[in-house]
Order: sequence, then structure tokens, then C-alpha cells
Amino acid sequence: MNRRALGILFAVVCASLILTGISFAQSNSPTSRPSKKANRRPAKPTPTPLPTPTRDDGEFIESDDEITVETNLITIPVKVLDRDGRFVPGLKKEDFSVLENKKPQEIAYFSNEEMPFTVALLLDMSYSTVFKIDEIQQAALQFVTELRPRDRVMVIGFSQDVQVMCDITSDRKTINNAIIRTSIGSGTSVYDSVDFVLNKRFAKVRGRKAIVLFTDGVDTTSESSTHRDNLRDTLESEALIYPIRYDTYADVQAIEQGKVIINDPTKPRTTPPVGGGQIPGSKSPLPFPLPTISVGGKPSSGRSLPGTGTSREDYKRASEYLDQMAYRTGGRIYDAQNNRSLARAFSKIAAELREFYSLGYYPADDEERSKRRKIKVRVNRKKISIRARDSYVLKSDSDSK
Repeated sequence: MNRRALGILFAVVCASLILTGISFAQSNSPTSRPSKKANRRPAKPTPTPLPTPTRDDGEFIESDDEITVETNLITIPVKVLDRDGRFVPGLKKEDFSVLENKKPQEIAYFSNEEMPFTVALLLDMSYSTVFKIDEIQQAALQFVTELRPRDRVMVIGFSQDVQVMCDITSDRKTINNAIIRTSIGSGTSVYDSVDFVLNKRFAKVRGRKAIVLFTDGVDTTSESSTHRDNLRDTLESEALIYPIRYDTYADVQAIEQGKVIINDPTKPRTTPPVGGGQIPGSKSPLPFPLPTISVGGKPSSGRSLPGTGTSREDYKRASEYLDQMAYRTGGRIYDAQNNRSLARAFSKIAAELREFYSLGYYPADDEERSKRRKIKVRVNRKKISIRARDSYVLKSDSDSK
């Protein structure tokens, strides 16, 4: 075999070996398939859970709580009604104007949403309500059912003492149990109970606030506050006040004249007793002690003269006090003389709390902070009425610290 033939044979053998190697390598490698994960986005990493926020006193903050910075923003709840007394919906920021001491203000905040309320339910449990306690409790329970789930409530029962039956909560079972646990006591500290809510419980509560005050308004035992204190404090508070007023004058006169028997205040009667009676060992015909104040060195009964809580003059002053509390805050007063009117009053208040506009502005700080400033809210619509607070007082720097 000549050299040329050998060369060709050698080339053929080499080529054959190379092709065999390539084929072997391909047969041992995995078959290449398009990956289904090739076009997927990378999975999001699991977020690290944040620690549950707490208040300084250890109370957990609810998810819908507002965290705000202390400012001088003046917020005004505004009720707009047509001639038939129905709420006027659909108004916008541009429809409103606000004047402070007759000077136009720029509206910096506006809301027409149904924001939740914090409601303080103050129930008069003095002896003058002894014949009405069942009605009061049932109407209050119904009132709670008509509030929205996010509305929060605190329940206070007051006689001579101011008792927090439950603090601010949205738990309906806790609220209902608190209402049921209210019981009759002696004396009436209306002013102290209002002072407690405005200056202690509501002072740090943000958002919409309201006090529903069920009472005849006659105070006989308040020690730390007067009606003037309450009226002044309403000017520094953003809370609406809704008194439900009932007249207990006839009941108190019947007790005073010995026409009814009143048992131990810790065991309230649900039906009017008959006969005559008084506190054992007491010369007073009344079933509750009257406080004593010194006037000219001589002791005298009553919160303020005559102030015994039994005269028609006392009831007149009480009525004027409740009227002013509602008017100054933009709330409304209701008279309840029977079961039907009582239930209707609570129902109307619950409906009112759902239908408010909120306006806010920053006042000029060119006047004394403690000076009363007048507010006027206007709406560019005809045949409507507006209900809102008419004045306020900025808290002094020392009070806000």
C-alpha cells in the first residue's frame, strides 16, 4: 500500500474516532429542555413582622388608631341640615367657609367621611332616677347597638361618686356589662363627672368625640368643679355634648313629702315604693345626704344656695346649664319624659354621630391664648341650617405640657 493510501486511511480512522467521542458525550449529557422557571419573577422574601406597637402605659394601639402630633389645628364638627331637619350629604370643601372673629380662615383640613367616634356615656344614678333605672339601662343598651363597629365607648355611672364602669373600648360585651352594672347611689355630681371626662379621659383622645349625658342636671355633691368650670372647659375641648334631660322634680317632691319609701341605694328598686321614709338616723326627709358648705361662718345645705336639688329654681338652673353645654359644643339637647321619648333620643344621637362634616384650620397666634375666639361656619347653599360650635379657647402653653 503506497503512502497516499495510508494517509487517506489514517485520516478516515481519526475522523471516525472524533465522531464517536462526540456522540458518546451527547448521549451521557441530560437532554436540554426549556425551563419553566426561566421567565418567573424571583419570589418576594417573607417580610419580617414588625413588633406590635404599644402605648407608653402598655396598652396596645388598635390598628385604626390615629397617631398625631400636637398642633394648634382647630377642628370643627359641622352638621348641615335641610328645612326638614335631614342631613345634607355631598358637600365639598369649596362649599364651606370659616370666619374667626369675623376674619376668613383657610380651611386646611376637610372630611366628609363617616369617621369613628369616641363616646362617653354618662348615666345619672342618683336617687332622683330610682324609678327610671330600668328604662335608662335598656335605652343605653339599645343606643350601643346603633353605633358603628369602630365607634368606641366608655361608660360612667355617677351619683355622689364618679364611677368608671368601663374605660374606652369597642368591645360591645364589655360595654353592655358596664351599663347593666350601674346602680343607684346617693347625691349627684354632674359637674365632677363632666370635668373628669373632658380633662382626664378625653384630653389625649384624637378624632371625633362626644359626651352623651343622661341626667336632670341638678348637682348636689360635686366638690372639684362647678357649672362655670364645665362651660369654660367646653371651649377648650373638641367634644360634642348631647344632654338627654328628664324632669325628676315630681319624684323628688314625692320623696321629700314622705309619699314614697326609698330603700338602700345599693339595692335599687325598679318599681315605685309606697309609704313614707327617710335615711335612718337622719332628720332630712330626703333619701340622700345634702352637702354642707359654710356661708358667713354658718353651715348651709346645698351645692350652692339654695342648691338642695329640691326646688324649682334648682331645676331651672340645671336646665339652663344643659342647654348651654349643648349649644356651646354644637351638640343638641333632648327631653325624655317616658320610655318612647328616651329611646328616640338615644336613637337620634346615634344617627347624628354618623352624619358630620369635619373642618380644620390653623388660627393666627396673634392674640392671647386664653382669650375666647368666635367662630362662624358658612355654607354656600340656600334653605339649610348649620350646627357647629360658636367659639373656642386655645389652651395655654402650661396646660398643653
